[in-house]
Amino acid sequence: MHVVEALSPAEEKFERWRKRSGAVVAPAIFLAMLFLPMRGLDAKAHRLAAIMAGIVVLWICESLPMPVTAMLGAALCVMFRVGSAKEVFAPFADPLIFLFIGSFILARAIFIHGLDRRLAFGVLSMRGVGARPGRILIAFGAVTAFLSGWIANTAATAMMFAIALSILSFLFEHEKEGGAKINRRYATGLMLMTSFAASIGGLATPIGTAPNVIGLGYIREALGVQISFFKWCLIGFPVVIVLFIWLAAYLSFLCRAGIKEIPGSHQMLERERDRLGSWTTAQISTCIAFGVTVLLWVTPGVVALVFGERSEKYLTLNNVMHEGVSATVGAILLFLLPGDRDGRAINWTEAVQIDWGVVLLYGGGLALGILMFNTGLAKAVGEGLTHLLPVQGSGFRMLVAATVVAALLSETTSNTASATMIVPVVIALAKSAGVDPLEPALGATFGASLGFMLPVSTPCNAIVYGSGYIPIGRMMRYGLLLDGVGVVVIVGMVRLIVPWIR
Repeated sequence: MHVVEALSPAEEKFERWRKRSGAVVAPAIFLAMLFLPMRGLDAKAHRLAAIMAGIVVLWICESLPMPVTAMLGAALCVMFRVGSAKEVFAPFADPLIFLFIGSFILARAIFIHGLDRRLAFGVLSMRGVGARPGRILIAFGAVTAFLSGWIANTAATAMMFAIALSILSFLFEHEKEGGAKINRRYATGLMLMTSFAASIGGLATPIGTAPNVIGLGYIREALGVQISFFKWCLIGFPVVIVLFIWLAAYLSFLCRAGIKEIPGSHQMLERERDRLGSWTTAQISTCIAFGVTVLLWVTPGVVALVFGERSEKYLTLNNVMHEGVSATVGAILLFLLPGDRDGRAINWTEAVQIDWGVVLLYGGGLALGILMFNTGLAKAVGEGLTHLLPVQGSGFRMLVAATVVAALLSETTSNTASATMIVPVVIALAKSAGVDPLEPALGATFGASLGFMLPVSTPCNAIVYGSGYIPIGRMMRYGLLLDGVGVVVIVGMVRLIVPWIR
């Protein structure tokens, strides 16, 4: 199997330098900001500005694990009297935290019981797909994007990456045995499809990727606008469909396999599917729990469409069926429904292995964002930027600027950190410029998931880059194609659909 190190020696040297430099630069910037006179800011906002500057440097340099940096930021806010401990740590118990926890436990059960592999090989082994490399590429990407809408992008990439390597291994082994020669660009296309489709698919639902939930939290806290699961999907699904069609089109054109059919590949995929065996009790129970959760998520939105958002039925359902409650109910069902081991679909030892780091990162990031609004720092930053950027009075220009800046920032730091840093500033900037903040806030939230050009942009990119099949120049070019169109699609969809869901 053709696998090499994820990073070259030069890239590894740069990464070591980047992480070490943050440990020096972050404290220096913190102290400089702390003692630098800042007219117009009260003491709390001044101290928060210094803390935020140091935290942003640590996030960009990744000198500490990002969840640890988020907790450090919250702790410093208490120590430097930006807010009380109760105020600062309250966001760690935000209802959206339980949306994360519940959906992560459901995703964990899907992974443990192999439902993701069952879906993948079920689609790839379909007649008319498995023998044609072009169709495999598109079907593979469609499955990856669908999975990524419901489980973490990184988890979806890791699972589909293993399947992609198996497919490529079969193709190149078949070539060595005298079969048709496979264009190496096809391997690049399949690897990039794995990563790019996972990042795109995460935009479909609020739980698809962490920036979605972070953006929703800021929009609710700062604007008082509650965007339901169903309303998010009204924007997210069209964005994903259009971007995936574009991705499938240009990868199919630029990364052709060089042959129309691959003898034996359909049979290989069928064998992999058959190895999964018949449906187990745990798999059926997980499907039931997942189905109930999705039903609870979308029911309030359907009721709103039928009876109106001001109807008593919708208001009641919206209060008692919060997305976090629905996710929690679905997770609890896994502990009640029958399974193959320990008598239940999941046990606590398995459930506790979810990604708690993202949960802590979200809590810390939301705490810092709320404090920016409460202390007036966000307003001050917004007013300062208003004089520098040509966005006064133009919601469209603000939307474009927010989406582009978020996309650019996501190329150099994690999508989660990008959303945490940019969305509060965008909301404050929009208010200062006298435009509706909802559209630019959503644009920044979506744009934070558009890092496609570099291996360090997302964990998804780093995973597939480690295969050795992707030249860095090709990742940058193909990623730029998706970034550019992604900004256009997000701006267009947000502009078109937001008036219908507000």
